[in-house]
Amino acid sequence: MKGGCRLCPRECGVNRADGQLGYCRMPAKPHAARAALHYWEEPCISGKEGSGTVFFSGCTLRCVFCQNHIIAEGKAGGEISRERLTEIFLELQEQGANNINLVTAGHFLPSVSWAIRRAKEAGLQIPVVYNTGGYEKADVLKRLMGVIDIWLPDYKYRSSRLAERYSHAADYPKRAEEALAEMVRQAGPPVFDRRGMMQRGVIVRHLVLPGCIYDSKDVLEYLHDTWGEQIWVSIMSQYTPLPHVRAFPELNRKLTEEEYKEVVDYARFLGMKQVYIQEGACVGESFIPSFDGWGVQKPPDKDA
Repeated sequence: MKGGCRLCPRECGVNRADGQLGYCRMPAKPHAARAALHYWEEPCISGKEGSGTVFFSGCTLRCVFCQNHIIAEGKAGGEISRERLTEIFLELQEQGANNINLVTAGHFLPSVSWAIRRAKEAGLQIPVVYNTGGYEKADVLKRLMGVIDIWLPDYKYRSSRLAERYSHAADYPKRAEEALAEMVRQAGPPVFDRRGMMQRGVIVRHLVLPGCIYDSKDVLEYLHDTWGEQIWVSIMSQYTPLPHVRAFPELNRKLTEEEYKEVVDYARFLGMKQVYIQEGACVGESFIPSFDGWGVQKPPDKDA
């Protein structure tokens, strides 16, 4: 990050290596709030064994409705070294994880990329998932060629107005479109193993927001018309109105079954076949992990 940090579209230009904080509110060294098996991703990611998920602190978006707002705002998690991050990846593999799942890692990209490469040299064999809000710079993602196997981006909005109101990023649609093109280029067509677990490919997530059905339809139409069967799409119903969203009355309610059904029906109308949908039981704070530092620090030596 010589000359200032420009890893994300915010391009704050601050010297994070010297402790300055930009939009992500994080210094240069990695900070993580949880590293554990996670069972609530898409079936081809979690499977029965779980996804080896590392939740990084800070975020370049900080959406007003974020269910992980505690870590997105940098209020949870601690600093770890690149070497410790390498160990975490290998520990998750030893626990039987189907993959390594990097959640919101873009603002720590140099360290994360280094740690993944070292872990692969040390025996990491499971796929690596890049789990992102979609607000990325395509030229930065090019540095991950050969490092990432599965891309799991959000595509939150087609409307710049909604992107500005809820994520303070009017350029989100353009940036997400460019980033997705780079992800598809690197991943190639979807590849699954005999168990149905994804080994390579792209799954685009879209969270349906209350009152924003028109934009959800625009998102699905764009994804289908542009990428067809080169990607999978996950239509998410799990929107949960947490207390911090009260400043946005239109979002201060749950998504109705009718709203979600309308979006799913539109996907069917478009002829989309590679789609994951969610049941209503996925809604609620009980599905939000505890960001208590689990798995982040090195476990004590059993022989000590």
